[in-house]
Amino acid sequence: MPIIKSAKKAARQSVKRTAHNQQIKRAIKAALKEFKEHPTDENLRKVQSEYDKAIKKGLIKKNTASRRKSSLAKLAKELSGKTAKPAKKSSKPTAKAAPKKAAKPAAKTAKAPKAAAKKAPAAKKASPAKKASTK
Repeated sequence: MPIIKSAKKAARQSVKRTAHNQQIKRAIKAALKEFKEHPTDENLRKVQSEYDKAIKKGLIKKNTASRRKSSLAKLAKELSGKTAKPAKKSSKPTAKAAPKKAAKPAAKTAKAPKAAAKKAPAAKKASPAKKASTK
């Protein structure tokens, strides 16, 4: 047992924080279990929401939660794709091919002038710096 007053308070806080963290972890595990039993979009959103709450509370690191959510999304996509794959393959390639070709040339022409405009001021800024360094 702690003797110092601040150590006693730290021990009390530790107990409360541990209980709170365990509650959040239990909520994540329950949501995960529900998703694995019934992989629906709604259950996926619940699990992702629980991970986001854990990030917000500082219980799980951002990249860890992101990695776990990503793997769940892949699993959900695989499970939903098995039932409707034939219908999706027949309709998507014909619909997507035409819009992509039309959109690409327009994007390239729009980006080219912006890149040229950025390079000119950068060159002007470099020349005064060279003069200052030679003095």
